[in-house]
Amino acid sequence: LDENAFNGVIEKVRGWIGEAGGSIDKIDIWGRRRMAYHIRKQREGQYVLLNVSLPPAATTELDRYLRFQESVLRYMITVVN
Repeated sequence: LDENAFNGVIEKVRGWIGEAGGSIDKIDIWGRRRMAYHIRKQREGQYVLLNVSLPPAATTELDRYLRFQESVLRYMITVVN
């Protein structure tokens, strides 16, 4: 993705988290890195780490949003109590 599209995806995720009643504690943009293996014929990706406070029921909704976002190749949602 170019810089504008990349920032647009981050803003969409911020919006989804805000709509679900959550808050973003920290955004850590790691930048473009080489992936361990090809995903959809892509060798590099832009990595972003989000530390988020979110109601437990909203994680399934966030999962659904991210699954249908074409520009997101992989994601992981980890719940910490």
